[in-house]
Amino acid sequence: MSEYTHHRTGRVEDPADGNWQVEAAPARAGSRSSAWAGWIVFAGITMLMIGSFNAIEGLVALFDPNVYIAGPDNVLVFDLTTWGWVHLIIGVLVAITGIALLADAGWARPVTVVLAALNAIVQLTFVTVYPVWSLAAVTLCVVVIWAIVVHGSESRMDW
Repeated sequence: MSEYTHHRTGRVEDPADGNWQVEAAPARAGSRSSAWAGWIVFAGITMLMIGSFNAIEGLVALFDPNVYIAGPDNVLVFDLTTWGWVHLIIGVLVAITGIALLADAGWARPVTVVLAALNAIVQLTFVTVYPVWSLAAVTLCVVVIWAIVVHGSESRMDW
């Protein structure tokens, strides 16, 4: 670019002949946004929603266990109160990771994959108690993992 470039408009003027030329605006440093970058935003928002729903699911199990229809043989490994705490803790961690993913924190991508996989496993153990949400959450976790693994390198974007 010449020394006579006007940086805001990308126009170049040569004072000798008064002719204007238009140059492409320089790309921002660190800008690698592509059409696939939307998947990272989707993953972050989905993690925030899944985390919030899990936290609510855990709170319901803790404060009103009668909402869930579960006999003593229907809940795997733990009782409903313990699963309430598990859902609450994982839900908070998933929501925080979703926020970090939206903020493009470098650590958020691998942590998102781990927490989404862990949440899918926890939801599978809870499927006999709350089958529709559990299967929906597992499906969303798989989509989030796919978005991060396949398109995680697209995460640096301009808002």
